[in-house]
Amino acid sequence: MSACKRLLSVLRHRGASSVIRKVTTWSPVGAAFNAKQQRRLDLFEKNVGLFGVPELSSPDGFAVVQDRALRETEQLVEKACRSPPGAITVKTFDQLSDTLCRVADLADFVKVAHPDPAYREAAERTCIKIGTMVEKLNTNVELCNSLKNLLDSKDIMNSLDPETRRVAELFMFDFEISGIHLNEKKRKEAVNLNVQLLDLNNEFLVGSHTPNKIERQALPNHIHHHFSKDSRYIHIGGFHADASDDLVREVAYKIFLYPNALLMNTLEELLVCRNQLAKLVGYESYAHRGLKGTMAKSPENVMNFLQLLTDKLSDRTAQDFTMMRDMKAKLNPRNADLMPWDHPYFSGVLRAERFNIEPSLYSPFFSLGACMDGLNSLFSELYGVSLMAEHPSAGEVWSDDVRKLAVVHETEGLLGYIYCDFFQRPDKPHQDCHFTIRGGRQLEDGQYQLPVVVLMLSLAQPSKSAPTLLTPGMLENLFHEMGHAMHSMLGRTRYQHVTGTRCATDFAEVPSILMEYFATDYRVVNRFARHYQTGQPLPKSMVTRLCESKKVCGAADTQLQVFYAALDQVYHGTPQNRSTTDILKDLQQKFYGLPYIPNTAWQLRFSHLIGYGAKYYSYLMSRAVASMVWKQCFLRDPLNREMGERYRREMLAHGGSKEPMLMVEGMLQKSPSIEEFVDALVSDLNPDFETFIMDSEG
Repeated sequence: MSACKRLLSVLRHRGASSVIRKVTTWSPVGAAFNAKQQRRLDLFEKNVGLFGVPELSSPDGFAVVQDRALRETEQLVEKACRSPPGAITVKTFDQLSDTLCRVADLADFVKVAHPDPAYREAAERTCIKIGTMVEKLNTNVELCNSLKNLLDSKDIMNSLDPETRRVAELFMFDFEISGIHLNEKKRKEAVNLNVQLLDLNNEFLVGSHTPNKIERQALPNHIHHHFSKDSRYIHIGGFHADASDDLVREVAYKIFLYPNALLMNTLEELLVCRNQLAKLVGYESYAHRGLKGTMAKSPENVMNFLQLLTDKLSDRTAQDFTMMRDMKAKLNPRNADLMPWDHPYFSGVLRAERFNIEPSLYSPFFSLGACMDGLNSLFSELYGVSLMAEHPSAGEVWSDDVRKLAVVHETEGLLGYIYCDFFQRPDKPHQDCHFTIRGGRQLEDGQYQLPVVVLMLSLAQPSKSAPTLLTPGMLENLFHEMGHAMHSMLGRTRYQHVTGTRCATDFAEVPSILMEYFATDYRVVNRFARHYQTGQPLPKSMVTRLCESKKVCGAADTQLQVFYAALDQVYHGTPQNRSTTDILKDLQQKFYGLPYIPNTAWQLRFSHLIGYGAKYYSYLMSRAVASMVWKQCFLRDPLNREMGERYRREMLAHGGSKEPMLMVEGMLQKSPSIEEFVDALVSDLNPDFETFIMDSEG
């Protein structure tokens, strides 16, 4: 049976299932998400294993899969070392990367998401085994030389296509980070620093999420109920930024950020190690190393971008803080000074007062099924792609409520699979994220290895009386994560090393942030936002208010992100003979404006320093590019197929196989400057931008 026929038969089966509805009728994909999942009981159905990997029908299968990958790796290393330099070298390296990544990526996901501890522990052991092999390969001089021989041969390199040349250079960059080009003594030093960093990264990450505690009698009794507590201590694991009581927010801020001497030492040591490693392998600083191959290119460009943005926002930021201060004085005249713990709360109060954005008013229009219908409709219009619900086979998914989507193009056929792990369950991480399980690549037989990804959200389960209902923020998050998924699905790179989201960090967020613009455009929202009981469409005025509310205190919110990005850059730049707290004090004054609070260390909660070290600016730069793409290419008509095809061709298709700025230039048909990036972010804060467009078309 062909893939398309099989999918149609699945859809016919799904369409027959019971769906929660009164007036509104859902499409098959909408029904799949609005109905409570019914498991088929078939005693004779074979367990196909997680993600269709037969060995993973039990936790013990991880050892089997891992050992096979390690044997294949040894064979591929031998092949790479004995092959003459040429395209075969890059192909073999990519096969090597694919062999390890297919096991490591899957295990990385299972170790955090599987409800069975036995699976999580087996996956963790596999991650360690594969990680050890990767470290071994990174210091294999003979393997590195096989690639170096190719890169040193100008004639052979010139005969290769641009994608193959770039992938060869990226593989060499990975080697150089490990110091393989150094003499034996320095190479050992680089290996030791990498080992140290693995431990320090983990130590800091765990510490940054560990609550602080204080004895119960140290706090007034009337605020105890806001926090978790035991017989002796109150435990504070967050900022409680939504608390209306000023004292609760202040206490949470001061205690949660109270410095931990051990964690402070960990951070200082981590930054020293990163700098030593970067210098050892030939970079001026860790930031210079981290920004190689990105859109920004250098720390100097990043700081220029952040300073320009600060200058352009300064008047608006000051106005925002004045509005917050006035609101605080109105609500609490005896304590009107605006403090860092006030910013998130009072910006929310101002939004609610001006635009009456009450999430519960929107949620009935945003049932999960309706939102999935909207995404399906949008992708169909832009790319000719449909999301088709499939029934997972026995043992294929890790929880009964996981939905499986086949992504099918109208002429190209099946593009890949998205597993949707959307619902809350015990021990599941509370985070919205995208996991690559298998990257796409061209196979020897001419077929294409289809990409497989997981999207993870933390939504409430549908009930017997109502489907899962999303707030506007949840809707935006869903569209954001689906942007990552479609980047993976629509990419058609030859090599899995650069598939989908495996690209420069400051480019990787562009497709996901662009989807946020679609999620708040009435012409898109009106195609799916229907009240789950009455079928009534979401009023246009509510979408307008939602869009405008985001701009309230938008300059101050953006400036806070600028401060975080600047702090990250300075921490990873040329070492300064100052503590991380002294650096934070200076930068908070220069790039934010609200006062530093003595005996606090916000940097110890900056967990992004691990995954986004020297790259936190990426969120802002990606948003600038997404804003430019939206305004230039989709604002006039967000459902334009010609523009959708161009966007796929110029930006989504290449993953990391093309210089990121070349992809941006191809889409915008010009090379944008840092000033234009800044102007794009600032213009997003202009009032009535969307309102003007919608009214002019209405």
